[in-house]
Amino acid sequence: MVVDTLVAAFGLVGTVALFAVARWDASRVEFSRPLLWAAIVAAPFAVGIGLYLFVPAAPMTGVIMTANTGIVLYGFEREVTIEDDEPADPGELPHE
Repeated sequence: MVVDTLVAAFGLVGTVALFAVARWDASRVEFSRPLLWAAIVAAPFAVGIGLYLFVPAAPMTGVIMTANTGIVLYGFEREVTIEDDEPADPGELPHE
């Protein structure tokens, strides 16, 4: 019971923190809809915490995958947004 309370508190604080950081970073990188991206990052994390707390039959791998989905999608989109449009030069590493 104490563990569930700690997980719920961590989930609430983590969800709010993920939302705030994703919104700040999306605004900084100039995404077109920073609030939407913040929700895309925070909502799957909250769902993952909810699965852990309220669905005891849910496999832990599924809970972890669900909680990480928004963060991974944001990371992919961020990488595509900030990459250079210039083609790579053969024989050189990127960002040299």
